[in-house]
Amino acid sequence: MPGVTKKASNTGSSANLGFEVQLWEAANALRGSMDAAEYKHVVLGLIFLKYIFDAFEEHRKKLLAEPYADPEDPDEYQAENIFWVPPEARWSELQKNAHQPKIGELVDRAMEAVERDNPSLKGVLPKDYARPALDKQRLGRLIDLISNIQVGGGDNHSRDILGRVYEYFLGQFASAEGKKGGEFYTPRCIVKLLVEMLCPYKGRVYDPCCGSAGMFVQSEEFIRAHGGRIGDISIYGQELNYTTWRLAKMNLAIRGIDGKIEQGDSFLNDRFPDLRADYILANPPFNMKNWGGEHLRQDKRWKFGVPPVNNANFAWVQHIIYHLAPTGVAGFVLANGSMSSNQSGEGEIRKNIIEADLVDCMVALPDKLFYSTQIPACLWFLARDKKNGRFRDRRGQVLFIDARKMGRMVDRRHRELTEEDIRKIGDTYHAWRGDPDAGEYRDIPGFCKSATLEEIRRHGHVLTPGRYVGAAEREEDEEPFEAKMAKLVAELKEQQDQARRLDEAIWRNLKELGYDT
Repeated sequence: MPGVTKKASNTGSSANLGFEVQLWEAANALRGSMDAAEYKHVVLGLIFLKYIFDAFEEHRKKLLAEPYADPEDPDEYQAENIFWVPPEARWSELQKNAHQPKIGELVDRAMEAVERDNPSLKGVLPKDYARPALDKQRLGRLIDLISNIQVGGGDNHSRDILGRVYEYFLGQFASAEGKKGGEFYTPRCIVKLLVEMLCPYKGRVYDPCCGSAGMFVQSEEFIRAHGGRIGDISIYGQELNYTTWRLAKMNLAIRGIDGKIEQGDSFLNDRFPDLRADYILANPPFNMKNWGGEHLRQDKRWKFGVPPVNNANFAWVQHIIYHLAPTGVAGFVLANGSMSSNQSGEGEIRKNIIEADLVDCMVALPDKLFYSTQIPACLWFLARDKKNGRFRDRRGQVLFIDARKMGRMVDRRHRELTEEDIRKIGDTYHAWRGDPDAGEYRDIPGFCKSATLEEIRRHGHVLTPGRYVGAAEREEDEEPFEAKMAKLVAELKEQQDQARRLDEAIWRNLKELGYDT
């Protein structure tokens, strides 16, 4: 692993990486021959191959300029955490043969060769491009389109490219299939907020529903940005969906991140039963109905109550608590209903978790943050031990943050939290829990409030921040009432005059058209 160096954070918008529209056009090149649910994996496999080739080619050019370097020596690339791309797998070869009938076989051989020479990718890459159902003319057009997209090297290397492409495609594909739901990729700004608040510098980091591994990628970026060492964290993840698991493996592989990423159901087949993590970050599927709860009525993870079989929200919460180390902390996304629901015993489970003093902070999020769902969401932060000495003793207290009015619209349907928003929320939490050099915490009406367990009991163990933070302070209006009324009356009179003139113009036009009544 190369040495970790501090880098400047990227303050640009993460909602558009510049080539999303091109990628969607590329996917549509295959739309006529494949089901929407299938062809995204074909496209992502090719994008990954193009990505590693771009990074390989960039380093190859540097080696060609060095007098004693051998640009065909795999060690030259592996020493820099760059995948070695053997000659038969190079994108230039695929591009040259894109319109040959054998192009599917050539792509499969390229994938096999990359896996053969890069053991960390074994069993990860798709290798079914030669199948008859895949139209080879469309595949050739797809290769042409991807050939014009620069997705490797440079600034793009520091972004969660595959995850972001997957997020964008997921929303488009779900729309094409006429359904939304189930499998979400967490928006980058939310992942960054979770990571900035928890500060996973050192220890075991776990995500029980890791998707395309965005939480781990952002943790790595956080460590690099703060001058830490990547080797100080160990990564553990589990993902139910097989194709998404492969995407996660690719996503970590292109960044040289070592991690134990297992495929399977975290409820029914927990692959890390003995893991006790120092940090848990997660974005479980919202309000998951079919999670196998009927088979887990006596499970040892349900210390605070048996979760309902038709909603997995509090199964996820208790799974996360079960896997926390004695001084571990967790941050995760849940649907807003988790903060107040009393259905099917959920209120009693939430009450027991609160009374165990595990809830550290609650954050209400703005709407329109997710690409593939409009369900309002919140962030839960749990701490196994609020008096562990790393921070101040916070026993019997919970911080509530209402961030619903934060963020900016990046297009008509999507919002994202800005760097300033993330910094404000993170700084507030760090000041409240007593991080060194975080400054002094104070309640801000309408934004944040430090509440006691007694206050939470009076609210029926509901954790909605809006109940606690109150209304924002209004600036005093120094304009006298009489002056304000005179101005309002004048504005009303002007608006009435305008309405009268418009009515007259409309009737004149109707009269000219012969509709005078």
